Parts: sequence; structure tokens; C-alpha cells
Amino acid sequence: MANTVFSSAQSTVRNWWISLLIGVLYIIAGVWVFQTPLTSYVSLSIVFSVFIFVSGISQILFSITNKKDIDNWGWYLASGILDLIVGLLLISHPLMTMAILPYYVGFWLLFQAFMAIGLSFQFKAIEVPNWGWLLCLGFLTLVFAFLLLANPVFAGLSIVYMTAMAFVSAGIFRIFLAFGLRKIKNDFS
Repeated sequence: MANTVFSSAQSTVRNWWISLLIGVLYIIAGVWVFQTPLTSYVSLSIVFSVFIFVSGISQILFSITNKKDIDNWGWYLASGILDLIVGLLLISHPLMTMAILPYYVGFWLLFQAFMAIGLSFQFKAIEVPNWGWLLCLGFLTLVFAFLLLANPVFAGLSIVYMTAMAFVSAGIFRIFLAFGLRKIKNDFS
């Protein structure tokens, strides 16, 4: 089989739990946004900025600690660097962030969705169970990303609710990914 992210899975995939932690954080953020819709838009810009920044640091650490164990670990690193840069931009420009938050969220979710879809097919190739759920969640995140990008003016509470649903679907994907990575680690340990 061609080189994939998991072709070197004969080595252990350390720190699979980082994806689990990111998934739980996404779900917590999504639930919080659902529970506080009126105050969430302003708060969302701040929380989202910090959250993306922390997510970037986590993904960078994951990629660096697994660079000897995963062939194309650079994709994880690129994802982490992108999250880190977007997080820094959002933190440094809070007023502008509120005005263009739908674009930031939409493009960030678009990147996450494509990563999820690609990883699900790689899981299929190495016969990880439930890879179809990962694919479904990737497409669900993709739908939310397109909805945000297609209607950025349709902000208000709709952006808050769509963002909350997107966080929850991305969180569920990350949790499935973590358990898939853990299975790979256990199978090749």
C-alpha cells in the first residue's frame, strides 16, 4: 500500500489521547455555545480564539512526539501550525474577529472536515472498525463549514447554533479518531 499516515503503524502511535482531549474540548465548547446563545457571539470570538490556539499547540505536540512513528506526520504538524496561526490572529484582533468570525470558523471547519474525510479512508484501508462513522462526521462537518461560508451575513444566533453543532460533530470525530489510533497502537504493540 502507498505511504499513508498509518503505514508505519507497526510502531506505536503514542499520545493518541491528545486527539481524545481535543474531541472532548470541542464537545464542551459546543455544549457551552448551545447553553449561552445570547452572550455567545461576543464570547465565542474570545473563546474560539483561545481554543484554536490551544488546539494548534496540542496538534503540534502530537505531531512532534510521533514524527518517528507516523510517516506523513507533517500533515498533523501543518494542521497544528494552521490552528496556531489562526488562533493568534483571532486573539490579536478581537473586534475584527467578531465581524469576520463566520469566515474564520467556516474555513477552519472546512480544513478539519477534509482532514477527517481523508483520515477515515486511511482507517478503511487498514481495516479500523467504524471508519464509516468517521467519514459521516467528516461530511457533517463539511456541511456546516459550507453553510457558514455560504451565509456569513446570516449571523446572529444562527451562527452560534451552527458553530455549536459543528464543534460537537468535530469533537465526536476527534474522539472516534483517538480510539482508532489507540486500536492501531494496541494492534501493533
